[in-house]
Amino acid sequence: MTDQTPVATQAAVPSTRIDFLYLSEPDMIAAGVNDAAACVDTCEEVFSLLGHGDYLMGGANHNNHGMNIVFPKESPFPNMPVAGPDRRFAAMPGYLGGRFDVCGNKWYGSNHANMTKGLPRSILTMMLNDKETGAPLAMMSANLLSAARTGAVPGVAAKHLANPDAKVVSVVGCGPINKACLTAVMTQLKQVQQVVCFDVFLDKAQGLAAWVRETYGIEAFGVDDAKAGVEDADVITVAASRLKPLFLQDDWIKKGATVLVSGPMNSDESFLLDAKIVYDHTPLHEAYVEDAIGSGNKEGYYSGVIGGPFYRLIDAGILPALPASTGLGDVVNGTKQGRTSPEDRVIFIACGMSVFDIGWSYAVLENARAKGIGTSLNLWDVPAQG
Repeated sequence: MTDQTPVATQAAVPSTRIDFLYLSEPDMIAAGVNDAAACVDTCEEVFSLLGHGDYLMGGANHNNHGMNIVFPKESPFPNMPVAGPDRRFAAMPGYLGGRFDVCGNKWYGSNHANMTKGLPRSILTMMLNDKETGAPLAMMSANLLSAARTGAVPGVAAKHLANPDAKVVSVVGCGPINKACLTAVMTQLKQVQQVVCFDVFLDKAQGLAAWVRETYGIEAFGVDDAKAGVEDADVITVAASRLKPLFLQDDWIKKGATVLVSGPMNSDESFLLDAKIVYDHTPLHEAYVEDAIGSGNKEGYYSGVIGGPFYRLIDAGILPALPASTGLGDVVNGTKQGRTSPEDRVIFIACGMSVFDIGWSYAVLENARAKGIGTSLNLWDVPAQG
């Protein structure tokens, strides 16, 4: 006779093992980190989430750009770093919703003196973490990642704000970041026939122009005169050095031009008042103003951030307050207008947000997993502390 007594089954014990993927810079390249068109698409998706509010960043206001370690001018401790040009460490945490639904942090050290050692000014890494447990999902090289998303942000702006028949693009500042900006912009503007490269170092301008000719097969030349660099441009991408803020005169910038500001820039008040201004995300800029007030030296703070010239005019009641202003996410989502006429001059102001790094790193991680790229690292099989 068969025993019909039911056998008790034991529930499976969840594994405590944690593995995560490490992606070196060559791995990132193989996984598509430099795919400018795909990065623009991803950043456009992030802008839409920003417009809906489906994100978090640091600080009580959830909009802080990040936490910086800055060094004193002098120190009694022999090993403590002291201040130098663009010398700092920064952590940029955030959560991004939508299909990404993940937390992450970009961490970097910056020192202008790195260039004398054959190193980039900034050295960056990116970490993605599970939103529930905090477990690491991936750690990756992030210099190319950061450059790609920095370029893709004005790429999205070019798609939504520039006249689609734009034929002349001006590149103001010919370093690697503006090269990334130009690359992204070129994925969106299909009628471009000429690129003018301006830099205070003529050899850098001419070098980028040579790359444009080789890459796109269109006319390109380099100049070291700012007026000649921008006066005929339909689209101007600004990513010049923070150490040399650029001044663009009102009468240099023609009707219908779109100025994509990813680095310090100032101009005549008449141009700033005449142009339609679109911010990357207005709550981010409100957080910058809060920090400026909290610093006790608002004017000094404004002088060190990209949005400073605009914040001064807002404080003076000359420009609309930030809550009433337009963010690119609003334009992407169709809740506010950007350009309203082919004759509008439009300024887009981008100050950088960790959620773009998170979105693009997540997309690159998906590619890496699909292609079997990267090195699996083990955090633990069983945690020593329960």
